[in-house]
Amino acid sequence: MDKQNISVGLDIGTTKIVAMIGRKNEYDKVEILGLGKAKSMGVHRGVVNNITQTIQSIQQAVQEAEAASGEKIEDVTVGIAGQHIRSLQHSDYITRPNSDMVIDEEDIDRLINQVHKLVMLPGEEIIHVLPQEFKIDGQAEITEPIGMYGGRLEANFHVVVGQVSSIRNVGRCIKSAGLNLEGITLEPLASANAVLSREEKEAGVALIDIGGGTTDLAVFKDGIIRHTAVIPFGGGVITEDIKEGCSIIEKQAELLKVKFGSAWPGENKDNEIVSIPGLRGREPKEITLKNLSKIIHARVVEIIEQVYVEIKNYGHEEQKKKLIGGIVLTGGGSQLKHLKQLVEYITGMDTRIGYPNEHLAGDSDEDIASPLYATAVGLVMDGLKRQERKKVEAIEEEIVIENEAEELQESEPEVVAPEPVKERRSFLDKLTERVKDFLDNAE
Repeated sequence: MDKQNISVGLDIGTTKIVAMIGRKNEYDKVEILGLGKAKSMGVHRGVVNNITQTIQSIQQAVQEAEAASGEKIEDVTVGIAGQHIRSLQHSDYITRPNSDMVIDEEDIDRLINQVHKLVMLPGEEIIHVLPQEFKIDGQAEITEPIGMYGGRLEANFHVVVGQVSSIRNVGRCIKSAGLNLEGITLEPLASANAVLSREEKEAGVALIDIGGGTTDLAVFKDGIIRHTAVIPFGGGVITEDIKEGCSIIEKQAELLKVKFGSAWPGENKDNEIVSIPGLRGREPKEITLKNLSKIIHARVVEIIEQVYVEIKNYGHEEQKKKLIGGIVLTGGGSQLKHLKQLVEYITGMDTRIGYPNEHLAGDSDEDIASPLYATAVGLVMDGLKRQERKKVEAIEEEIVIENEAEELQESEPEVVAPEPVKERRSFLDKLTERVKDFLDNAE
């Protein structure tokens, strides 16, 4: 099969590592060819803290995906998250030397490069620079400045910052697992692409991705990402609370949470009891479901309240910034019973559970369309987009070279090397290159 049309998403999470292989079908939908997952051993709250164990988990997930699809995996698109990710708003401007010329991509690149000179904390690096809206000579609310005239070009930016060492560690794990790092994407953005519709992004929506170690938030309005945040709590903390509150082992706590857990204590009657086998020769433990729900409820309320603070920080309470689309919950933690109702109760916002089936082919396995795999599906989509972009660039380059060759033949026979096409690369592509260079030189 043509390797060009296949993309592999690698979601390195706190509880699981997922490798997913996909391709575009003739209806422009994503067809999942294979899925592999392994228990994530060396990741804590989205950050790699044991390289060897993470490499083993990646290899296990990749082998499983290869076996399921019959494809050999070489290049992967990986997601980055973790508690080290933070975002800030920043405004910047440039004065153009010649206001009689129209604004082109070079002007925008100059403005974006200027944002990259922002002074960060030691060890931090800018991951994403996302222009929100532009202003030309004081005229505001311009979404696409290319082709317009003006002397002063300014813009508001959403800047996402992260710990560069954490990103390099992820790169190191991928390289040591025998894979090639094709691209890096921010996980909340990948999940958003997989579960949100264009209408929701226009109307204004907050995507909450509840993972094992972290809860990621991405806020969209008018089709543009406005705010991102990573909260260092997820489903793992709830399991930890159950383990301590009921004095049982982690495996039993996780099972209890998944099978009987509810975010709404009022649901359970006082006489509903679960019996848990005791450890080696000890008496079994009896736990009331009401108590279990109370433990879960307390922690879930804390997580939702923190997320809601971030949504308010974005400015949801201002009329102009109101999120009409409400909240979309995704990730493994969103499968907790009655969570939707609790979120609606705390925030007063419409809420739905986000399934990544918006872009999946109709005959996809039901398991894959679970909120659990939203990030992985988003990463596959991102990889496919990146490949399409490369194809377009290659075609454009060929056309330019052909045109220049024809012009040369028509004019005097003076030998001039054709100029390479200037490609506009996203900062994540540049970051990927930097991580690759660093790894090559570090060996």
